[in-house]
Amino acid sequence: MHTQRKGGGAAWRAAFIAGVLLTLAFIQACGSANNGGNSNAAASGSGNGNQAKAAAAEPAGDVPAVLNYGYIGTNKLNLPGGAEGWGFYKGIIQEELKKHGITEVKLTGFPNGPDQSESLISGRLDMGSLGDTPAILARASGAKTRLITQGATDSIGYLIGKKDGPKTLQELKGKTVAIQKGSFMHRYVAGLVKTEGIEDVKFVHMLRPDGEAALARGDVDAMTNNGVFALKLLDAGYVHLDDATKHPELYGTSATVVSEDYLAKFPDFPKVWNAARLKAIEDLKQHEEEYYAFIAEQQGTTVELVKKASPISYIKDVPFTEPGLKLLDGTKSFLVDEKLAKKDFKLDDWVLKSE
Repeated sequence: MHTQRKGGGAAWRAAFIAGVLLTLAFIQACGSANNGGNSNAAASGSGNGNQAKAAAAEPAGDVPAVLNYGYIGTNKLNLPGGAEGWGFYKGIIQEELKKHGITEVKLTGFPNGPDQSESLISGRLDMGSLGDTPAILARASGAKTRLITQGATDSIGYLIGKKDGPKTLQELKGKTVAIQKGSFMHRYVAGLVKTEGIEDVKFVHMLRPDGEAALARGDVDAMTNNGVFALKLLDAGYVHLDDATKHPELYGTSATVVSEDYLAKFPDFPKVWNAARLKAIEDLKQHEEEYYAFIAEQQGTTVELVKKASPISYIKDVPFTEPGLKLLDGTKSFLVDEKLAKKDFKLDDWVLKSE
């Protein structure tokens, strides 16, 4: 349900924006996704730089033979999750891309969206999948990207308190919250604090593993988290302060972006990519239990938690939906209004819809 917005003091608002601006002095940027892999995959390698090779094919025209793809969430399987991960895991995406002259896909995992965006801006990546907030912040800071897919529109941010800490949102006043700066969870908690009128909250940037360790030690009073990682904390007895299901306007969405330089070389890429992704979705829906086992292995958790945190129903089988674009526009407006994004831009100039 939607929450009723409450006002915050002008002084707090100025202090809050200043604090978050310091946090966001990073404005790095670049792509994301999840991870996975298996002997069935046409993929090999370990760590960042994992390579997924397609069968030999002659490059078509000026299409580069190698595609550099970034995703969020380094893991032992060295593959993204979701439909993209399944497609690489089963070799479906590689097989489709090779028809257009792409003979190798180099996969690189990143701990967060801003790091991925930095690689995209620098030219080390051609494309990437990440959360909407870092993708918007990158575009607002001048990244020459186009958005070609919103693979999911139900990303839920959680706010989780330490075991002997605050039990309600209002008890966060004057407390310290660990966030992943520039992530969709950052946008969620920033919007939540503003909506609830909670003053004097201190945000500190920590990647998820560091934030979880700090929460366990009591160094922070709360942290943002998502997916199976959030559910694991709740199962371990940490305090469930809030989550985005109570504030649907604060849902995050995923974003698959491509550099304009790459699109100049391969203008039809969005159509090709989305067609390959759709084939992967059609296949995973025919192998649901195997898909859930793949994600569970990737994330080091159980099938039961994966089904609860990331059900197949969350995966969109079309590049864009009206609700997804509405959420995206709302996130962009919030980031611009709070001066977290460097400048505004027209969503229509960023979204690239393939025929």
